[in-house]
Order: sequence, then C-alpha cells, then structure tokens
Amino acid sequence: MGHSHHHVDPDAGDRRVLGAILVNLGLTVAQIVGGIVSGSLALVADALHNFSDAISLIIAFGARKIARRPRDDEMTFGYGRVEVVAALINYTTLIVIGLYLLYEAAMRFFDPQPVEGWLIVIIAGIALIVDAVTAALTHAMSKSSVNIRAAFLHNVADALGSIAAIFAGTLILLYDWRLIDPIVTVVIAGYILWQSFREIGPVIRILMLGSPPDVETRSVLEAVRDVDGVTDIHHAHFWLMDEHRAALDAHVVVADGRWSEADAIKERIKSALSDRFSIAHTTLELECARHACAAAPEFGGHAGDGDAIA
Repeated sequence: MGHSHHHVDPDAGDRRVLGAILVNLGLTVAQIVGGIVSGSLALVADALHNFSDAISLIIAFGARKIARRPRDDEMTFGYGRVEVVAALINYTTLIVIGLYLLYEAAMRFFDPQPVEGWLIVIIAGIALIVDAVTAALTHAMSKSSVNIRAAFLHNVADALGSIAAIFAGTLILLYDWRLIDPIVTVVIAGYILWQSFREIGPVIRILMLGSPPDVETRSVLEAVRDVDGVTDIHHAHFWLMDEHRAALDAHVVVADGRWSEADAIKERIKSALSDRFSIAHTTLELECARHACAAAPEFGGHAGDGDAIA
C-alpha cells in the first residue's frame, strides 16, 4: 500500500500523546494571556492554533483508545476507522480557525492596534520550544497514523507560527511597524488553510470508501484476470477499511471446464492480490462461465441498485 510503518508500543504512545497534551494546554494559557497584555493579534492567533493542537491531541488520544477495541457484533470491521473520523474533525476545526483568523486580520488592517514587541518575542520563543517538544513526542507515531499526523501537522504549523510571531515582534521593536502583526496573522492563517485542505482530501476519501490512492484499481482487476482459470471480474468494490488496510470484493468468472479448480483459483487470486498490492481482505463470489452475470458492470453492483458494499 506504500505506507511505511513505524510501530510504537501503544502504552508508550499514549504516554507521549498525554505529555504533548499537557505542555500544549499550558502554552495556550500563556500565549493567550501574553497576547491580551501585549495587544498582539498574531500571538493570540498562534495561541488559538496551539489550543487546536491540544484539542486535536485529546481527540487523537481518545481515538487511539477506541481504535484498539476488539471487533464485535455491531462493529464487525472493528473500530480502527475512528482514527480517520478524528482526523476529519481536526482538519475541519483547523479550517474554521484559519478562516476566523483571516477575518480578524482584515479588521486589524483597518484599525491597527498598539503591540508590545518584547512580550511577543518572549512568549513566541517559549512556544517554539514547546512546539519542538511536542514534535519530538509525536513524530514517530505520525508516520503510521492519519490521526496522529493531523495533530502533528497542527504542531508543525504552530512552530512556523511562533517563528513568524518572533519575526513580527522584532520588526515592531525595531521599526514600530504595527501592520506586520495582521500581515503575519494572514500568513499563519494561509498556511493553516493550505495544509488542512491538502490533508483533508485523503481522509474524506477513506470515509467515502474510495479506492487506495496509491493503487490503480484497473491494475488490480487486470491482475485478477491474469490469474490462470479466470475469464472475467465484475461487480468490483475496492476500498480502504482504514488508513492501511485495503479490501476488495467482486464477482469472478471461472473459465468453462475449470469449476473443479474453483478453490485453488480463489487462493491464487488472493495470493496475487496480497503479494502485488498488499490487499489483505478479499471477498470473492465465484461464477461459472456458463452462468455468469449478463452485461454486468465492472464496478459496483447491479445497475441502478443504489449500490452498497456486497
């Protein structure tokens, strides 16, 4: 599937996420107080973004716990996709925050406010240190979890926001250029929105039962057709059960005179899909060539049936 897996012990991972939550909540309080006292919108903007990091980490923490629950009669696929839902919530929140910051920055362009440069530099410097600590705690897990990656990208944006706030505070100290504060706010908001829109697409794709983006669906179908004893495949559904596990269900037509080999053909198909595409979950309905579905569509179910997973 093209994913690199960097496994972290679940309990150790939980402790890392919990530690990141605590440092981010503490920093958020400090930034908000500092922003109000100094009058810096950029600092408050960075605080709001940092608070979204803390919330995203709390959501990620809860999702990790739920995702490890075993399958049951209500969730037969298990609870792993809850992490994808958590990522969707986090990215949606980031988009709302980014749009709000753009609005606030626009207001400041029309009515610039006095800003205390030194306080901005000091608080943003502390924020940058905390961002580095949070990144260290979550970086390894972000490589194998869309849930933690959403929280990690919040943190990366925070670090850049802190650097931008330091830059703005320095210019205010040197030149008393108040407009730099809303300008930096626009830059921070722009980055938040760009990153969020870029990352939310794959999350929505999983929830919409889209095919894996790094695997060509027609290549999968051709691989099945190339298996000895297979003449066709139709009614195919190819989707991601969660971030790392792909699934395929389909109707497969067994060549005329080869029905006695049906079980062996099925195993060859499953092996080919597992070896070439890392498709671990495969459900196949075999059809004899003499009685195969007539005019069957390549993808989905019967034409006009509203189509659910077979």
